[in-house]
Amino acid sequence: MLFDLLLPMRCPARGIRAILVLLALVLSAAPAMAQVNWRMTTEYPQSNISGIGLTSFADRVAARTNGFVTVANAFDNELKINSGEMPRAALDGRIAGGDAFAGALSGLDPVLGLSTLPFLVQSVDLARAANLRARPLYEKALAARGLRLLYVTIWPATGLWSDHALEGADALPKLNLRAYDANSGEVMRAAGANAQFLPMDAALAGLREHRLNAFLTSGDGGAGRKLWDFLPYFTAINYAMPVSIAFVRSDAFAELSEPMQREVLAAAAETEQSQFALLANRTAENYARMRENGVTIVEPAPPSLVATLRSAATSTITAWEAQAGTDAAAIVAWARQQ
Repeated sequence: MLFDLLLPMRCPARGIRAILVLLALVLSAAPAMAQVNWRMTTEYPQSNISGIGLTSFADRVAARTNGFVTVANAFDNELKINSGEMPRAALDGRIAGGDAFAGALSGLDPVLGLSTLPFLVQSVDLARAANLRARPLYEKALAARGLRLLYVTIWPATGLWSDHALEGADALPKLNLRAYDANSGEVMRAAGANAQFLPMDAALAGLREHRLNAFLTSGDGGAGRKLWDFLPYFTAINYAMPVSIAFVRSDAFAELSEPMQREVLAAAAETEQSQFALLANRTAENYARMRENGVTIVEPAPPSLVATLRSAATSTITAWEAQAGTDAAAIVAWARQQ
C-alpha cells in the first residue's frame, strides 16, 4: 500500500495528495494503537456499593482521558475471581485490577485487615479518619506486591443476618455462620458460634444447601444478594465498617504517560469522595429495602450478645497488632481514644 501511495509522487500534485493521505492514515491509526483498556472486576453486584464504585470510576476515567483509558467492568463474580484471588489474577494478566473486600486481602499483609477489626470504629466519620491514616500503609502493602491503590470504599456497618431472632449471647452456639475474613471467623468462634471464613459464592452455596443459618455482613452486602430469601432477621451489632480497595497492576499504571496517570488518579480521588458521600443515606436506604422484603431489623442489638462478642474480640485484636506492626497498632490506639 505504501508503494502505491508513493508511486504517484513523480507528479508533484499527486505526490502531495499521496503524502496527505498517508499522514491521515497514520494519524487516524495512532489513537487506536495507543488506547488502553483495563479489565476490572468485583465479586459483588453492580447495585452494591462496590459495584457502584467501579461503575463511577470507569465513567470518570473515560471522561477525564477523553476515552484514551477505558475500564471494562465485570460484576457479581462473573469472572469467577473472588476478592482474595484478585491480586494474583492481576499479576497473572487475567485482569488489570479490581475492587476487593479488604478483609480477604489480609493474607497479603495483615494491615489490609485493619478495617474489619471488631468494634474499633462506630461512626462514619471515625471510619473515614482511621482509613485516611491507614492509607499509606495500604499503599505500601499493595505496592510491595506490584499493585497500585486507586481508591477506598467504606461499607455500611456490619451486622448479623440469621434465620431466627438472636435474643442474646446464648443464641451464638446455635449459629452456623459465614464470616467475611479470618479475623472475624476467629472472633465468632471464640464467642461460641460455628464460624468459617468463606468467599461470597461459597457462602451462598452453603446457604442454599442449608449448611449455614447466619451471615456476618452489612445491610448493603445482604440486600445486594437478597439474603432475606433465607435469613429474614438482621441484628445491628455494628461489628465493623470494613472497606473494599480498588487497585490496578502497577506496571499497567506505569505504562500510561504522566498526564494520563494524573487524570486516572484524579478520577480515583473523585470516586472515593462520591463513594463516601453514599454512606450518608446508604444504611437508611438498605433498611427500607430490607423491611420491604420482610426482614426484621433488631436495633439496638441485645446487650449480652454485643458484650460477648466484644470480649471474644480482645485476643484477636491483640494478635493482629503484633502481626501488623507498630504503625498499624498506633492507628488502633488512636481510634480507641476517639
